[in-house]
Amino acid sequence: MADEELSGDLSRLGERFDFGEYEIGAYLAVLEHGSLTASEIAEATDIPQPRVYDTVRSLADSGFVELRDSRPLEVLAVDPEEAFGDARTTLEDLIESLEYRYTAPSRDAEAVSLVTSRRTILRYVEDVISSADYELVLSLTPDLLGRFESELTAKQDAGVTIELLLSPSTDVPDPDRFDYTRVATVARARRGVTTPLVAVADGTYSVYTTRAALRSRGDDYGVVFNRSELGFLVLGLLNTVVWPSSTTLAESRRERPFPRRYATIRRCVRDIENSDGRFYASVRGRDVESGQFRTVEGAVVDISASVDRGTAAITLDVGGETLDVGGQAAAFEDIEAYELAIDRGAPPTLDP
Repeated sequence: MADEELSGDLSRLGERFDFGEYEIGAYLAVLEHGSLTASEIAEATDIPQPRVYDTVRSLADSGFVELRDSRPLEVLAVDPEEAFGDARTTLEDLIESLEYRYTAPSRDAEAVSLVTSRRTILRYVEDVISSADYELVLSLTPDLLGRFESELTAKQDAGVTIELLLSPSTDVPDPDRFDYTRVATVARARRGVTTPLVAVADGTYSVYTTRAALRSRGDDYGVVFNRSELGFLVLGLLNTVVWPSSTTLAESRRERPFPRRYATIRRCVRDIENSDGRFYASVRGRDVESGQFRTVEGAVVDISASVDRGTAAITLDVGGETLDVGGQAAAFEDIEAYELAIDRGAPPTLDP
């Protein structure tokens, strides 16, 4: 589609749907009743009587109603399928042309973005969910669980570990009536209505926002961390503050094969603790003292976790050297892990 033709379609579409407050009120009233006189429209709406005639003529010019030249003037509803048919065809053609021109914005490896509007925030949440390769951590409202249920089910079936927290707990469906194991590896509920909305994929791509941002058109906003090291703050908030103050709804008993990958060391420690045999780990992270990036691998010789599981660590035998590995923001261990993988028999290979 040529530039002039595309611009023309956009212009005509905008003109076609240039409904003002009066047009919207009159159209909905006529649509509901089938036909109304000008006086009846004035009574059914807040449109001043002198403005009714101009309003319905505008609707008739756009093809949304018909005018019957009688005394009094009668306004007849037009079937929406007919009224919007041409616009639907134009819109479908327009979308196809715009999609052809669309270039996805590049995502900076350290991008941190502020986003506003409910639609934009939820679009990023959906993107986080779809991008998860092996681990997904979510804090959602019960209604958003319904919105993303099919996406979560697909990820669960694909072997992605999903930790799901829902709040407020008073609105959470009873586990006897909703099978949480279809959408999550473990699902928990939390009382607080101020619990933030959070989505974290593989420990690196995350969205954080408040409940108010989903309702407000004001100054509230969400924060998107895309492949940013600052994203660990979001995961840390969930793991150390939000998650321990919640209660378990359900936990999947589905056995996942090894090797397994993790962004959260707490879950890695838990899996080792609940499994028999000797394990080997590969870890990608940073040396706590020097700050240099390191990748290490070796046999797991010890594990540890705090009572509330807010902190956890594993100890590796790396060529005769003992190294303690902690999660992101580790201070007492030797390695701050960003990504871990465990397997039986030998250290697994980490993807580049």
